[in-house]
Amino acid sequence: MYWLFLILSILLEVSGTMCLKLSQGFTKIVPSILLFIFYGFSLTLLSFALKKIDISVAYAIWSGLGTTLIATVGILWFREPLSAVKIISIGLIVLGVLGLRLSDGIQQ
Repeated sequence: MYWLFLILSILLEVSGTMCLKLSQGFTKIVPSILLFIFYGFSLTLLSFALKKIDISVAYAIWSGLGTTLIATVGILWFREPLSAVKIISIGLIVLGVLGLRLSDGIQQ
């Protein structure tokens, strides 16, 4: 259940970040309001996940996968340029998150 909280938290954080872009500097009211709602729920679910998941692992996964997802959304939805450096960097983030998750399993 705690891993589900973490995954939902990541998706809400990505939604909030998308709304941040769509708010155009807080000039668009609906995305501006939604970003606070999404971020609020994201942090709430993250706090629930932290009841059972180590903070080092949970936050690394939350920030790493959030970064990877929002970079992907930026490329696919917002038509941001894609480069080899961007692809390699995203891959390294994913590898780092996997490494932290695997190290958590080894310690237990």
